[in-house]
Amino acid sequence: MIFDDALNDIIENVNKTTHGVKDEDVTQMTQMIREVENIFVMGLGRSGLVAKAFAMRLMHLGLSVAVVGETTTPAIGPNDCLIAISGSGETSHILSAVATSKDIGSKIIAITSYTDSSLANEADIIIQLKGRTKIDEDNNYTSRQISGLHSTLSPMGTIFEISSLIFLDSIIAQLMEDLHQTEKDLKARHTVLE
Repeated sequence: MIFDDALNDIIENVNKTTHGVKDEDVTQMTQMIREVENIFVMGLGRSGLVAKAFAMRLMHLGLSVAVVGETTTPAIGPNDCLIAISGSGETSHILSAVATSKDIGSKIIAITSYTDSSLANEADIIIQLKGRTKIDEDNNYTSRQISGLHSTLSPMGTIFEISSLIFLDSIIAQLMEDLHQTEKDLKARHTVLE
């Protein structure tokens, strides 16, 4: 079944992508998150859903966090950081928010597939997740065969998005350790209005 092939392909690609992250980048990211006053997260489309999931866990850790674009999002300040998730690193709305944040003096953490992207060029910390993004497309069958590159069975940005979610959940685990938080502590901050 194609389902089994796709499942194995996704797991293999996500594993390869997330294991490419350097330990020092993780340390820099978690240190920055612990040191800033407020954390702002953003992404568009499916990356935006990943950003919201990460924001929820940061809130469970007791950190001050906001999702960019929500009606309750406060102003970002110079002692804050913006975590921007964009596979291509060229999403115009994200680049606009990054420019505003930089002008104010906020720190920027970029999560992207491209270290030479506009987003990465503006970031203080770059987390590269090399997963295929929606902009990656090579329709030349012969060139793919010669180079040994074959397209994945996951559509568009799936590998990047799933890799981002897994990476960020692993950041939460590291922060739990760093902040001496237990699952019981996180659960105490979970919403009771559901």
